[in-house]
Amino acid sequence: MLSQILILGLSLISTVFCGHLGRTELAGVSLATAVINVTGISVGRGLAAACDTLVSQTFGSNNLLGVGVVLQRAILILLLACFPCWAILINTEPILLAVKQEPAVARSQFTSSHALDAAFIYTLLTRYLQNQGIIWPQVITGVVVNILNALINYIFLYQLNLGVAGSAASNALSQFCMAGLLYAHILWKGLHKATWGGWSKECLQDWSSYIQLAIPSMIMICAKWWMYEIGCFLAGLINQVELGAQSVVYQMATITYMFPLGFCIAGTVKVGSALGAGDTEQAKLSAKLSVFCAVSVSVCLSIAAMGGVIRGAGKQKVGAICNIVGYYGIGFPIGVSLMFAAKLGIKGKIYNRDVFFTTLFPKLVIFKFCSQHVF
Repeated sequence: MLSQILILGLSLISTVFCGHLGRTELAGVSLATAVINVTGISVGRGLAAACDTLVSQTFGSNNLLGVGVVLQRAILILLLACFPCWAILINTEPILLAVKQEPAVARSQFTSSHALDAAFIYTLLTRYLQNQGIIWPQVITGVVVNILNALINYIFLYQLNLGVAGSAASNALSQFCMAGLLYAHILWKGLHKATWGGWSKECLQDWSSYIQLAIPSMIMICAKWWMYEIGCFLAGLINQVELGAQSVVYQMATITYMFPLGFCIAGTVKVGSALGAGDTEQAKLSAKLSVFCAVSVSVCLSIAAMGGVIRGAGKQKVGAICNIVGYYGIGFPIGVSLMFAAKLGIKGKIYNRDVFFTTLFPKLVIFKFCSQHVF
């Protein structure tokens, strides 16, 4: 949970600093964050989520060197995935203008697209560690880099007067620092020695086994994530005030979401490791326990823990279908209707979120699948 909050902290710090520059700057950084999340970060995290299945199950089966091969394969695939993402990100301004965003806001945004590869590598390193039950290196790295990010933002924005571009540069530098520091920590502590046998030709083979899990994982995560980011673009169609307010609400909601996400990660690791070791009874117990803990925090957000259980079990296709139907078959039409037809603005988007999370459909489907079919 702490590691996920610290990752979120990078964009939150940028939002806070840019919010003090003015209304247009806050709206601009909100749009920039939405664009980089939709076309970059969410894609990388979705593709990396295949490691939740492969790394945890490979590690659980005591095939330690196989974990390193999975990581190598994932690195190559995600670095290749950077290219189509970069192609979109370098054309952000004309894309925003094409979807009727305010010209002043579209011009004021700057995306840290050149740090996308660093963000992808960091995501993979965190999956590599957390699926072996190693968490604290990410927390330590996150604390250091967030402090550094705040300091660089202050220098770039208030000492050098670089504006939103300075905040984007600070975010990019922080992404590289985060990946570099975590990599250095892994080498320093020797966390890789048991699972890394050097680069192997095996990483060039059997990409299909990774992609078959990576694509549904990406759809599963992107379907959920994009629903929130679409709200940012829709708010931008109203005015700058609504866009800025949507950004603040979204950041606060995301912080709240980090609490059940901790149980999601724990469920992923425990279920995957147990299945890899062939211990289905332990896997069932871990699945039920992670959902129960999430329910004890919030009934509405227990879906996060259920999603982690599904990824650990390698059943991402089911999660992808549930998210698409739930978010876009139920949530999106309600949200758009409340925002524009009912003229509620971002309040309509918030009400839509509440309606979706209190809808039993996704939770019941996932829970029934987990309890009867996953194992």
